[in-house]
This record gives sequence, C-alpha cells and structure tokens, in this order.
Amino acid sequence: MTRIYTTTHINQPREQVYEFVTTPGNWPQWHPSSLGVEGDTDHSLAVGESCTEAFHVAGRKGQVVWTVTGREVPRRWVIRGIIVGRNDGGLITYSLTSENGGTRFEREFVYPAPNLVFRLLDWLVIRRRVTAESQEALRRLKQVLEAG
Repeated sequence: MTRIYTTTHINQPREQVYEFVTTPGNWPQWHPSSLGVEGDTDHSLAVGESCTEAFHVAGRKGQVVWTVTGREVPRRWVIRGIIVGRNDGGLITYSLTSENGGTRFEREFVYPAPNLVFRLLDWLVIRRRVTAESQEALRRLKQVLEAG
C-alpha cells in the first residue's frame, strides 16, 4: 500500500471547510485531478452515499466511484473508491481540527500496489506525481476557501 499524506492550515472555520470538501460538486474547483463529478454532488455526502468522478491522476485518466464509509461531522470523512472497470481503487480520509482560529486540514490517500510492476512504477514515478498533485490540491483549496 502507498500512503500519500498532505496537510494545510486554512483560515476558515472547521464546519465551513468540512462542508466544502465533503461536497463532491466542489472538487473540480480545487483538486487538479478532478475533471468532473456525477451523481450525489450537491451536498456533503453521508455514509453510504456515492458519486462518480472523472479523474486524471499521474498521467492516467479514468472514472472512480467514491462511496462514503465514515463520517464524523465536522472532524472526519472517509471515502472508498473503486476504479470503473477494475477491482481496486483507494481510500481517502479527511481529518479536520480547529487550530489557531482556523482549520488544520489533513488528507490521506492510500492505494494498493497490486503487483511488482506497479510497485516499481509507483516507486519511480507514480508516488511522486500523486504527491505533487495532492500538494497542489491543498494549495488550491486554501486559496479558494480563504478568498471567500
């Protein structure tokens, strides 16, 4: 398994950040890998709800079905993704903590390395690209939410 962890401080209340990041319709505004979303996208998703996201991650395009598996408003949100046409995907966890008049936002993305070839590519290229995309996503998220 590969674990990508990124964090940032956002000068907005935790409840506002939580509502924004857990509403899939907002993802294309801040995450560079999100090309668009369909399904339940206009509200903060509850456990069991899902949406389909078109993505472009580390040079690969596809679609993933995200289903909410954990939700503790406004502290934690967990989604499991299954890539369309495959039996694997990943797990994303958002953790939010009130801090210094704003919010500490943590994002963890865990995905499998199903075979030796993928593990090698992950070590050489994929992990670095996914990490850079995740860091850019949090930079954009901070910018969007602090702009008002």
